[in-house]
Amino acid sequence: MVLDSNAVRSVDRAAALLIALGDSPGEAGVTELARRLGLHKSTASRLLGTLQKRGLVEQDGETGKYRLGLAVIRLAQRAERSLDLGGIAASDLERLARLTHETIGVGVLDGDSLMTVAQADGPNLVAVGDWTGRATPLHCVASGKVLLASLAERDVLRIVRRGLLRCTDRTIVELEPLLEELARIRRRGYATAIGEYEPSLNAVAAPIHDARGNVIAAVDVWGPAFRLTPRRFPELGVQVRETAAAITVRLGGNAPEREPGPVPATA
Repeated sequence: MVLDSNAVRSVDRAAALLIALGDSPGEAGVTELARRLGLHKSTASRLLGTLQKRGLVEQDGETGKYRLGLAVIRLAQRAERSLDLGGIAASDLERLARLTHETIGVGVLDGDSLMTVAQADGPNLVAVGDWTGRATPLHCVASGKVLLASLAERDVLRIVRRGLLRCTDRTIVELEPLLEELARIRRRGYATAIGEYEPSLNAVAAPIHDARGNVIAAVDVWGPAFRLTPRRFPELGVQVRETAAAITVRLGGNAPEREPGPVPATA
């Protein structure tokens, strides 16, 4: 099929208008957009009108200025769901596995559980098995606690009221201690789990953000308790946060500012 050059030019200009609106701190007027893109005002107005019919932009009735429409949000959400998070994160997970000599995983919310969607194994002889596709409770694994810490309090309350499974004698199953733990996670930027799902496993995890700054996943480093000891947690916390930040950037987000130094983990 031969494409008309004028049609291609119009599509390119319409795409440029959408990108320009996305880069604007707020709404933008036709004159401003036309000047920024080097278009005639009439051309910009015509293209914006077409985009408005498709719901890709919206016009303020009072100011006459434009902003991105709901259709763009729906497309962005679908694009995020279709992203191969494991593939995007693979090189960063493998790098962290080589650096720490431990198992690295990425988990996402699956209902009220954590689903591991990718894993990279370190070069240690004592392996921990493949957890890809496995669902675990949120409250007793490090990545799950990272995701819990990102939820609204009403959702945390709903999960707690349904009842939390006590996997080991270290599992947090009461509301107040759990809320305190989630507050610590938000302050220091990473979570720890010390024998809370299985007595012999410890872990450290940090959040992965999307382009809008929302937590959409968590990356963790975990392994046998005799090897992954609490003494390593501050250093691992820094490393896992750096890896999560690198994946966030790959997803189009902004890496969080680095803190002066690691905050000691609370057992």
